[in-house]
Amino acid sequence: MDILFLTSELQGIDKTGGLGDVAKALPAELARMGHNVKVVMPLYFGPDHVKNLVRVGEYELQLSDHATIRYGIYSKNFFGFTIWFIDYGPYFYRNGLYDEQSVAYGDNGERFIFLSICALEACIHLNFYPYVVHCNDWHTSIAAFLLKIRYRDRENFRGTRSVLTVHNGAYQGVFDRSQFWMVPEINDHANDFLMQGMSYFNLLKIGVAFADEINTVSLGYAQELTTYLGGHGMSKNFESRADHLRGIVNGCDYTDWDPLNDTLIPYNYSHNHIEEKNLCKHILQKKLNLEINDYPLFGMICRLTEQKGINILIPVLESFLVHKVNVVIIGTGDPYLAQQLSIINAKNPKKFVFINSYDETLAHMTEAASDFFLMPSLYEPCGLNQMYSMAYGALPIVRSVGGLRDTVNDYDHDPRDATGFKFEKPESIDLLSTMRRALLFFLQEPEEYRRVQINAMHTKYYWTKSAEQYIKMYKDAHGET
Repeated sequence: MDILFLTSELQGIDKTGGLGDVAKALPAELARMGHNVKVVMPLYFGPDHVKNLVRVGEYELQLSDHATIRYGIYSKNFFGFTIWFIDYGPYFYRNGLYDEQSVAYGDNGERFIFLSICALEACIHLNFYPYVVHCNDWHTSIAAFLLKIRYRDRENFRGTRSVLTVHNGAYQGVFDRSQFWMVPEINDHANDFLMQGMSYFNLLKIGVAFADEINTVSLGYAQELTTYLGGHGMSKNFESRADHLRGIVNGCDYTDWDPLNDTLIPYNYSHNHIEEKNLCKHILQKKLNLEINDYPLFGMICRLTEQKGINILIPVLESFLVHKVNVVIIGTGDPYLAQQLSIINAKNPKKFVFINSYDETLAHMTEAASDFFLMPSLYEPCGLNQMYSMAYGALPIVRSVGGLRDTVNDYDHDPRDATGFKFEKPESIDLLSTMRRALLFFLQEPEEYRRVQINAMHTKYYWTKSAEQYIKMYKDAHGET
């Protein structure tokens, strides 16, 4: 298949979240399977930002009788596929991808509409005839609309279908009509199903309405999106496309997350030689000025947002720290949540450490040192950290939502195949109860803990299976069996 994959970020180039991981791993797996994949993304920060770029050409985008934008395309081969970078300084040479100091750029709608148009224009300029255009989140969802309306009779796209992957339905791309000036056709489709009020279009709603097939990144999250509580205000939109909505669990790229070969941890280990994991704990304790002991270590690496459940952890964290435990939290985000964690850190410096930054080495060391990993998310479309944690023998403690429900087997409900612990209600007391349950399990049943730990380390979510499901979705978009 000839696949055009549109993304606003990509791991190894520019990344802020899970979309970047998928945008690298899925195209790489599709290419490994023999498909011809072209990934399109912005050239952030200018050509000097990315090594080994090849300038493809410079083109004019005629948007009206009076508006022409001149932009460039650069190319790079990366992990078996080709990236086409859209080069336009006024939109992409900024200090961040989407925001600065947590304040979103005011013209984000305009910026990513431009990216989507240029991605389709690139196919025409570079003689590419995609079997499918794979859109990701609100940033590139307008491409599904453009294929149906503007480009439907263009030779390059007569046999093309579109799919949309919703990585996080809470982020929808709601922008004033004025930012849609490059797509005047949208005004002919203005209705309550695509808009927020009278003056704002919702890019994710547009993508859901016009994509041939839609998926999100776990079966559980696909089901939640069609409900009032889980649909982020778009439950009716997703429900209307329920026959074309599916869940495909993200794979995990274990190339960088394998305790046996991880170069960022002090001691390598496996399920056959797990004693070194405890040495990793002692090294991290020493590095972070914690007491060096064999207490169970509870790790957490996340963005500091309410979505990740920090707000239900903070009220009970000090109650948990009265026990013989260590807790390490790494993350940045909401300044108020960071302040609350810093206060608790100052009161309990020998048991709890909060790192208000993200450091790749420290993240790997924390996974290797942890006996349990906290993910009390209010919602979680898929999640990757629970997969990384299982690979490192850190049993996840998760709320039973979205991809967390799909990927973690709860000990209390399925002891034989257990890989961690789950709780249901998004309430502090339920989280505290589950953390204490895990603590007692570690202290009172060490042999059973080790068995479950080995279960977790054997549990793998490889991209091959996920990629096969994406291939099926591409064929379904064409009505093929």
